[in-house]
Parts: sequence; C-alpha cells; structure tokens
Amino acid sequence: MRPLEDIRIVSLEQYGAGPFGSMHLADLGAEIIKIEDPSSGGDIGRYVPPYAGGEDSLFFESFNKNKSSMLLDIRNDAGREVFHDLVRSADAVYSNLRGDVPAKLGIRYEDLKHVNPRIVCCSLTGFGMTGPRAEEPGYDYVLQALAGWMSVTGEPGGAPQKTGLSLVDYSGGFVAAIGLLAGIHAARRDGVGTDCDLSLYDTAVSLLTYPATWHLTEGFTPARTHHSAHPSLVPFQAFEAADGWLVVGCAKEKFWVRLTEVMGRPELASDPRFATFADRDRNRDLIVPILEDAFRERTVAEWLEPLHAARIPSAPIQEVAGALDDPHTLARALVVETEHPRFGTVRSLRSPVRVGPPGDDVVPARGGPAMGQDTDAVLAGLGYDAERIAALRAAAAFGPPPDPETAAVPLSEVATAHPVPEAPSAPAR
Repeated sequence: MRPLEDIRIVSLEQYGAGPFGSMHLADLGAEIIKIEDPSSGGDIGRYVPPYAGGEDSLFFESFNKNKSSMLLDIRNDAGREVFHDLVRSADAVYSNLRGDVPAKLGIRYEDLKHVNPRIVCCSLTGFGMTGPRAEEPGYDYVLQALAGWMSVTGEPGGAPQKTGLSLVDYSGGFVAAIGLLAGIHAARRDGVGTDCDLSLYDTAVSLLTYPATWHLTEGFTPARTHHSAHPSLVPFQAFEAADGWLVVGCAKEKFWVRLTEVMGRPELASDPRFATFADRDRNRDLIVPILEDAFRERTVAEWLEPLHAARIPSAPIQEVAGALDDPHTLARALVVETEHPRFGTVRSLRSPVRVGPPGDDVVPARGGPAMGQDTDAVLAGLGYDAERIAALRAAAAFGPPPDPETAAVPLSEVATAHPVPEAPSAPAR
C-alpha cells in the first residue's frame, strides 16, 4: 500500500497552485475527487494554451495525474446534497479559491461540521481569509511583486524580474499539502476537524527567510546581485566560461581553498583580503573580477572535470531540455509516461515526494481525468443507484439536465428517495 491510500479528499481546485498540491498527495495514494463546476467549464487549466484542445491541455495534464473528476454544482440544492454525502465519506475538503469564496460556497468547517465533525477544510487562497486583501484575487505574478521577490531578482540596475517558474504557486501547493495532512492527523487523533487557512501571500513572504531576518533585526536591505550571486557567500554565483555558463559555489571555506588550487591560484586562499567568508564579502568587488577573468579561459567542460574531482559544488547552467535529459533525472525516474486520447503518450514529471525504500517507490501513473469522467463511479461508491443518479441529473446537480422538461424534479424526490450515509463513528485508520 502507498502511505496515503486510506485518505479521501474532496477537492474544489483549479488552475495551478491547488491542483499542484493535491497531485503530490495523489501520487502517495490519496484518493482525490476533483469536483469541477459544470457552469464554468470545469478547471480553467483545461484550456491553457498552447497545447490545448477540447476540454484538455498539457497544462492540465501536468497537475492532475492520478485523480478522479466529477461534475457537481454545489450551489444547486440537489448538488449540495451530493456534496454533503461526499463530505460524510471524506477526510478533507480542499480548495484554492479567493479568500471570501469559501464562506460564500459554505465549505468552511463551520459550514460542514454538522455533516462530518472530523472534516478538515483546507483553503489555499491568494491572501488568506482574514486581512485587508482577503477579497483580492491572488496570482503568482502578483504575489512575487508584493512579497519583494521581483525586487531581488535580475541584474543590478535592470528591471525587476519574476522567477522563471511560478514558484509561489508551487510552494503554496506544498504548504497546503503539509497543512492538510497535519489537519487530518489531528482530526484522527482528536475526533474533531478544523479549518486550514493557507495563502499564497503568507507562503511568498515566509520564503524571504534569512534576508527578512537580517532586515528585521539588523536593517539589511536585500538587493539584486551580479550574476545571481549569493548575498553574502563569495564566490557563489554564475560564471561565464569560454563556451557557456556554470555555477560555482563555495559554501564552506574548504571549497574556497580547493577552488584556488583548481584555478592554479593558491595564493588567493592565503591573501588576507580573501581568507574568510567575511573577508571575501567585504572585498567581493576585488575577488569576483579575478575569478570571472579566470573562468573565461576554459570551456564549461574543462572547468567541470577538475571542479567535480575536487568535490566543489558546481554545475553547468542547462537548458530545460538538458535538465530533462540529464542522466540523473532519468536514473531517479522523474519522467513518467501516461496515455491520453488526444495527446497520445504524455511524458511529464512525477512528484519528488518519496516514501519507501530507494528505487522501490515508483508506481504506475494515470493521466489527468477527462472532465466528469468519474461522476457516476463516485456516486455508485456512495451507494447511489441508477434511479437516484438519473433524478439528480434531472435536478441539475451535475449541470443543466439533458432534457429541460425534466429539470423541475422536486428536490424532495431526490433527497429522500435514499437515506444519505452517516459519518462513521470512528476515524478510519
């Protein structure tokens, strides 16, 4: 068994951050029931170009492996009944919506505790459910600007830059996954669920880490650095070689000594201007040009061989293609293949979260689900028979009914035809 196979999560997720977080839980065995809103065409990630067609895209495939999808309108009375049945059977309700939307949709713990007292309601929002920005939409670019990331990214004197990847979104997804698992653990221990109020804003600000501590405590002003240099460790940056770029980092004094030997300049290690971390930081304007001139004299490959032999932290600056084809990427089984009716064989990336003996934790992956493909299967798992499913469909629980003349089926006929399952008396283990 995979470690999370006894966990069921009902997810109202869309786009990047939310689906990214739950995908790692799915890879670990959690059942992720992805609820897609029929009135909005489901997860907007299905339509992100350039590789998109119909109701699917390679963007969507990147974030939704190993999940189930069901269409459900939880604002509709009939759909709400189904949603409550799902909540009774689940450990958590997970969402990534604007901060004021969980209250409007009734997906907070206060709204659902009468249905399942142990439910964990995990909301990953742009700015959280409290504070002056709670009702603002939050996107990765916006958060990188607000949280100071763009002010420290790029070359000194140049325009502010965002990171090349949507790291606020992805970090927020990891934070949500951690919070959700912690909430489930506490609910199983104590028998009482809770809310998890998580936000991309909190995530982005918290990742300022030690520069923030330096600023708050000593008034340090973080700034952009030349060639992505570390703010205090010298040398630790990108260097231009004769045919490309590489990164070399001396995060320990022993690496600095070894680097001077590899470069044929051992006198630099004993030079009092460059002898220690603090010395090199104070005199970076002197030492960095010396190193830059030296690195331009050889190719990347000519540098990496002796650097690696000396075990000095270093690497070529690769294109994305190089990273994906790197022998270590392949040896770690980071690339997975799934089959898709439109795109054929889709090659994407597996979760880096691994539990189990090394090399024994790779399991087959399923591609992202077609929109609503698991609706009937999920309902059958709740004990619904064909008659009740048909009545719910007529009552627009899963979107507009196929025949408008049947849309007026009373909710009472849907809700009372079959008793809803009760919440279990003890948490599943």
